[in-house]
Amino acid sequence: MKTTYNRRRFIRTASAAGMGMGMGVITKFTGPVFAACAPQAGKRVGIIGLDTSHSVAFARAMNDKGASSALRGYRVVAAYPHGSKDIESSVSRIPRYTKEVLELGVEITGSVDQLLDKVDVVLLETNDGRLHLQQALAVFRAGKTVFIDKPIAASLADALAIFEAAEKYRVPVFSASSLRYINHAQEVRDGKIGNVLGAHAFSPAIIEKTHPDLFWYGVHGVEMLFTVMGTGCKTVSRIHTEGTDLVIGVWEDGRIGTFRGTRTGKHEYGGTVHGEDGHLVLGPYQGYMPLLEQIAAFFETGKPPVSKEETLEIFAFMEAADESKRKNGAAVALERVLKTAGRG
Repeated sequence: MKTTYNRRRFIRTASAAGMGMGMGVITKFTGPVFAACAPQAGKRVGIIGLDTSHSVAFARAMNDKGASSALRGYRVVAAYPHGSKDIESSVSRIPRYTKEVLELGVEITGSVDQLLDKVDVVLLETNDGRLHLQQALAVFRAGKTVFIDKPIAASLADALAIFEAAEKYRVPVFSASSLRYINHAQEVRDGKIGNVLGAHAFSPAIIEKTHPDLFWYGVHGVEMLFTVMGTGCKTVSRIHTEGTDLVIGVWEDGRIGTFRGTRTGKHEYGGTVHGEDGHLVLGPYQGYMPLLEQIAAFFETGKPPVSKEETLEIFAFMEAADESKRKNGAAVALERVLKTAGRG
């Protein structure tokens, strides 16, 4: 079993440190704990976007002198802080998270281009999916392998454009939620309970007005569902109330997978998988480390652990759920949603 990491330990607030930061200014602070950890050639990691707790958590894990050997010596050396410009919950985090990564010995750059000159691989962490296509294009042009955090984009059309650009520039890319690696999900995928007959997943589904409903947070539970069910969903229908969503997917072989997204009560993640050889409960959530280990392996090999086809089907599922909501719960075909997005 992989090590479980406590979320509070990952993102504990660093003690205040002096910082100078202005337009185009590069600032560097070397903290006493992290100063001895110089990255090897090819191991320098850059972060784009300090408007999410993921950025601090990932930098802390990679820059810890006692870091897991599974992280393969990768170290965050530079970050460009600016992400969302108008999502207040994201914008307000940037100053604090910038201070925290400074204390980890990370250099703050004044632009994405400055960052790309200093790193070998990239974690695109900007919380606002609307910016991902533009930022990813800069990374692709620089030829840097990149992991794009959820959501890969704020529209299915942008997600398609990101993969098309990655192929054009021949740059490896993948995107995933850390919930893909919730306890038992990978065991199910590896056949522990035989062929999967159906599954139910649940997660918070907080809505952010700038993104399609499930893209912002429901993506966590939807990715769990696809991790165990695999691709092949044909139609989606959605029941929506103020506090809850129930999204029903019918796969091409007749299997049914459902996602329950919550906006009230205690926020938790989990699910149940029904297989030919038994049933298995997903969970508990293991934190970020299982995903980080996959990212490090991806940086090393250039081989994405999640296929383009699966990621695009996840986002087509969520976009189809929005269309079903507009149509009062009518079933919507994923194939048509993908074709419409491709024309856009």
